Amino acid sequence: MPQPRVDLRHLAMLQAIADSGNLTRAAARVFVTQSALSHQLKGLEGAYGTELVERESRPLRFTPAGARLLDLARSVLPQVADAERDLARLVEGRSGSLRVAVECHTCFDWLMPAMDRFRPRWPEVKLDLVSGFQTDPLPLLLKDQADFAVIHDEPAPRKGLVYEPLFEYETVALVGKDHRLAGRARLEARDFAQETLITYPVADEMLDVMKHLLLPAGVRPKAQRRAELTVAIIQLVASGRGIAALPAWSVAPYLERGYVLAKPLGRKGLHCALYGATTAHLVQLAYMREFVELIREAGKEFGVR
Repeated sequence: MPQPRVDLRHLAMLQAIADSGNLTRAAARVFVTQSALSHQLKGLEGAYGTELVERESRPLRFTPAGARLLDLARSVLPQVADAERDLARLVEGRSGSLRVAVECHTCFDWLMPAMDRFRPRWPEVKLDLVSGFQTDPLPLLLKDQADFAVIHDEPAPRKGLVYEPLFEYETVALVGKDHRLAGRARLEARDFAQETLITYPVADEMLDVMKHLLLPAGVRPKAQRRAELTVAIIQLVASGRGIAALPAWSVAPYLERGYVLAKPLGRKGLHCALYGATTAHLVQLAYMREFVELIREAGKEFGVR
């Protein structure tokens, strides 16, 4: 009897490539190295005698053969997830807890839709938010004071913790329509030296623009002003009180209304990443795995990858 050439592992790989747009991010999603994923993809292409992915395209595109297998993945994998959810309820029990800690002010834009979808699928799991924004939520996981944490950038390994890549996003500069920088195609670190930077009330090392652009360039803004709410930051920028830098997803509605202007940061833009953290035990639970996937789905709806 001939051996089947495609299995669930292959379908998950193709889905990850489609969702992430490149092999590096896809490999992280299926918990293998990029070289292992490339080898797996080549093996599947060899089995069918045709290429499945156009490797020179950015983001990656599927060939007609690859698109057909991707359709299969999108049909089969949700059914497998449903079955695994039912089996998990039988084996693991129907109850559990999912206490979520966040360290970012803008996470709720996409976190709330993910939580809304999670509740009817796992009504027995006690879903809750840890109060306040956490400057370092990882110790809460180790102390059993949280079950899942949303963090910026991949942290250093910690014993007992597992990190899940969620998605990448772009941080953009925001300027008023009459600001002296409004005509620029993009902003560089040096442009902030004579400006008031309007930020959330968090430490500089938690701000993408400071951590990844200004501090590495040895630049500090002339002054900083803090505001708790995104809408307050937008109003201050629109009123000419300073400039800001926020995730593109969080300011899209204000840009559509023309309140302020958005500018890329640097020649290639400032691209950052969010990760989910949990314990090695909890990551094995079906409801935790599904929660991570729901976050990724919600992120795609906000235009992040």
